Amino acid sequence: MTEGARATGRFIAAEGGEGAGKSTQIRRLAAWLEGRGIETVTTREPGGTPGAEAIRALLVTGAPDRWDAMTEALLIAAARRDHAGKVIRPVLARGAWVLCDRFADSTLAYQGYAGGLPLDRLTALTRLAVGDLTPDLTVILDLPVETGLARAGRRAGQTMPDGPSAETRFEGRDLRFHEAVRDGFLDIARREPARCVVVDAAAPVDEVARQVAAAVEERLLSDG
Repeated sequence: MTEGARATGRFIAAEGGEGAGKSTQIRRLAAWLEGRGIETVTTREPGGTPGAEAIRALLVTGAPDRWDAMTEALLIAAARRDHAGKVIRPVLARGAWVLCDRFADSTLAYQGYAGGLPLDRLTALTRLAVGDLTPDLTVILDLPVETGLARAGRRAGQTMPDGPSAETRFEGRDLRFHEAVRDGFLDIARREPARCVVVDAAAPVDEVARQVAAAVEERLLSDG
């Protein structure tokens, strides 16, 4: 076991709307934690396993109206079950930390607050899929919708190793949808302040990384 690891690892999720910089901040946080002797595994949802990545391709590509909110939620639950069983739980069991780009709060925000599905049913669906698995800390990267969509649009136009990114299905939704997603994340944070911390993702990348590390230090590494 690496220095700083625990008998059971810690689970951190990064949440936020399109273009919030979750993957960037997860990479920065992983490097910061590794520098403190804590083994980390970075992953994402939907995805993280071959089966879940196949489901991801169904969810994030194609026309915005390809699936309704309930179908999305069911697909995500299937992907999450595979991901939790094959990646998240085994990593935590060996004492390493899991840093995940999105988890169950995204389902509440996208399919619930924005998609119109009852929050209690989505919570029950997640519990059916993964039991009581819940992040120890959820970092919600918040920024204005227009800013996030502009960032996401620039990212979609970039050339990736396998060609331009085609994961633009959710970005194609209207502004009302994305505003509801943002409001949903902020409401989740208000409801669960012990688990969630909101960080201003409109700040420079280095400042966002500093705030994220400070939250992890205070919530998960402090002896107080």
